[in-house]
Amino acid sequence: MNTSSHKTYFYTLIVLFIIIWIAGAVSPYNRQDWVLENILSVLSVILLLTTYIRFPFSKVSYSLIFTFLSLHEIGSHYTYAKVPYDEWSQSIFGFSLNELLGWQRNNFDRIIHFLYGLLIAYPIREVYLRIADAKGFWGYFLPLNFALSTSLIYELIEWAAAVVFGGELGIHYLGTQGDVWDAHKDMLLAGIGALIAMLITMMINISTQRDFSREWADSLKIKHPEPLGEETLIK
Repeated sequence: MNTSSHKTYFYTLIVLFIIIWIAGAVSPYNRQDWVLENILSVLSVILLLTTYIRFPFSKVSYSLIFTFLSLHEIGSHYTYAKVPYDEWSQSIFGFSLNELLGWQRNNFDRIIHFLYGLLIAYPIREVYLRIADAKGFWGYFLPLNFALSTSLIYELIEWAAAVVFGGELGIHYLGTQGDVWDAHKDMLLAGIGALIAMLITMMINISTQRDFSREWADSLKIKHPEPLGEETLIK
């Protein structure tokens, strides 16, 4: 790895994100909602900065993370239910995206949940491969599982925040727009995005990795035939 080039790329993305973050902080639609939405964003950037020396991600992963966080900043600026993407579509391309796709609601939040799975699954795969030494099947399944489980946790956080803060702030943060199945659809979309990301990754590896089939088969072999339970405790 070209350390100098990699470091320059990483800090360039950090600076660009800070610029986007500052721009989004100027006159957001709802300041309190913006603060809530940005807690995880700020913590994510701090985590990336503090772990860069010992665990630098690939440029691909940093690019995917940057893209997701930048799009999230758009949602936090307007609140997800009020991002004017349809107005932008009409202004730039001359047609309504909602009408084209038959959408009856503002679906920017759904798009971001899908992109969470699509964009974040690969960086998480890096973590599983480089720290947990996941191989074969598990290198693709675990990132998908992570996307689904963290989506569940986020929906629980949204629900808790809506209960605690209530009122208009709770409604903006929850962003269901009256859909009782909103949380379920969001989790499904994140899972679909992660599945697509892992299928693409798998197809690339099948075409470039000579020992793909052997590694896949080895990952599903039983390594310890004896049960790990009361027998192990007795020993």
